Amino acid sequence: MGRFTTHILVCGGTGCRASESEMILKKMEHAVRERGLSDDVQVIKTGCFGFCEKGPIVKFMPDNTFYVEVTPADVDPLLDEHVIKGRRVDRLLYKDPVTGEPISDSKHMGFYRKQLRIALRNSGFIDPENIDEYLARDGYEALGKSLHQLGAQGVIEEVKGSGLRGRGGGGFPTGLKWQYARASQSDEKFVVCNADEGDPGAFMDRSILEGDPHSILEAMAICGFAIGASKGLVYIRAEYPLAIQRLLIAIEQARQYGLLGKNIMGSGFDFDVELKYGAGAFVCGEETALIHSMEGRRGEPTVKPPFPAESGYYGKPTNVNNVETLANIPVIINRGAAWFSKIGTENSKGTKVFALAGKIRNVGLIEVPMGTTLREVIYEIGGGISSGKEFKAVQTGGPSGGCLTREHLDVPIDYDNLLENGSMMGSGGMIIMDEEDCMVSIAKFYLDFTVEESCGKCTPCRIGNKRLYETLEKITQGKGSLDDLDRLRDLSTVIKDTALCGLGQTSPNPVLSTLDNFYDEYLAHVSEKRCPAGQCKDLITYVIDHDVCKGCTLCARNCPVDAVRGERKMPHTIDVSLCIKCGLCYENCKFGAISKV
Repeated sequence: MGRFTTHILVCGGTGCRASESEMILKKMEHAVRERGLSDDVQVIKTGCFGFCEKGPIVKFMPDNTFYVEVTPADVDPLLDEHVIKGRRVDRLLYKDPVTGEPISDSKHMGFYRKQLRIALRNSGFIDPENIDEYLARDGYEALGKSLHQLGAQGVIEEVKGSGLRGRGGGGFPTGLKWQYARASQSDEKFVVCNADEGDPGAFMDRSILEGDPHSILEAMAICGFAIGASKGLVYIRAEYPLAIQRLLIAIEQARQYGLLGKNIMGSGFDFDVELKYGAGAFVCGEETALIHSMEGRRGEPTVKPPFPAESGYYGKPTNVNNVETLANIPVIINRGAAWFSKIGTENSKGTKVFALAGKIRNVGLIEVPMGTTLREVIYEIGGGISSGKEFKAVQTGGPSGGCLTREHLDVPIDYDNLLENGSMMGSGGMIIMDEEDCMVSIAKFYLDFTVEESCGKCTPCRIGNKRLYETLEKITQGKGSLDDLDRLRDLSTVIKDTALCGLGQTSPNPVLSTLDNFYDEYLAHVSEKRCPAGQCKDLITYVIDHDVCKGCTLCARNCPVDAVRGERKMPHTIDVSLCIKCGLCYENCKFGAISKV
């Protein structure tokens, strides 16, 4: 970090930028110049720190002081107090949720304490638009080691020995995939980075690309050298403008430094990268659909074999890995397969990045060793349930995954354990739910997404999932029967067995897992015409307890259809014939007089 005595790191990830971190950055730079501190203080824009719940985040180095929920108005006090007077600004420090005591160093926060950042190692530490900062943290050393020491087969042996498995959902051994691509004979081969991140609530790949784009370019070059490819393609959804911008900057910088292009590092190896833009189709996360989209064709999967390693982009051998998988490669090459394989479990090595969302206190991006339990993630890192209510379920693996219950809280997270318990790793989305979430509605939500995102090529997915959704909708409307529950299970099994690609084969998982783990909730919907969670509008009625109502009129003033009647300081009533069940009266009542029955 050079001659400066103080470095101020300002989060420049998408989440914090949405909360004015760009303005904080510019104001900080101006304030530093205005105070004549430019020779001593450097302001650096970084990638995502991960702790999105507490953003925007500003970190002061070298004392590692971690300020949260910073606003543009806090810039002057931070400089005057922290830099000039040498005093921390306590009101902007993170407060321990149990003791209420301020914590200045992120290493002592529950959110970070159990994390091990490998894929996220540089996010929040370097300026992603400055290649020199990446080089200062061992950047492109792995590429040099691959080219001049290991050789192509040596690289593949390191990746195989590490036990790294694909982080995009399938969990296929990465080294084995590279070996297949290397063995394919062709005059041209391709390396593809899958950055088409489509799971609801997932933002792992986007954050890595925004915070550490050079790590992906370096990994792609290493892969290209190992399999004999000279061209890399990043397939990225056009809805990621910041990630695209930083990738383009990184590609140009790498070319200028001779790290992409012809004769890289004097080795005779040629490799370059370009971007291909997707339109945000979830099915294009499947590698054959992705390849068709890159070719300008409709994004539909094809039957395998042949696999892309044999016949991929324009019929040439192609290796496809997702962003997080590639982010691990430079570290594995630098530190060795033995080091990486000591982390995690027997069949799931290394770490996994998860996006925590939903009813969780610490929404954000985390990276933990494989084998960490759901309890540790939800309660120690995630800080517990934000609503103060009881934990009910966690959806892992996005639309392709399943819902796990409190019985699964001590299950170590790895590929095999999640599959064994009716879910899957997926790309790493993790949505937490509490007792007010209706599991039938949750299954319906994911089926709605899958129906919308199905390419329609195969009948089981195109029609079967539509029938699943319609049956779930019927149940949430109070029109379901016990026969419908049997129909859900039978149809789900058929779809899993007969759909063409991974999207269709895994689409019934939310239905099957909720049937297995929350069957009583389904029974209440079909037998009692009741939603235990009080979420299905057709199965609830809002009523006012006259013994509790104070007649404050707040409910009446918020009702959009004038369904609440009553005189001031007198108990009110709800006209159920007018009520549209929007819930505004329930949310605004300060006395707990309104309930859902």
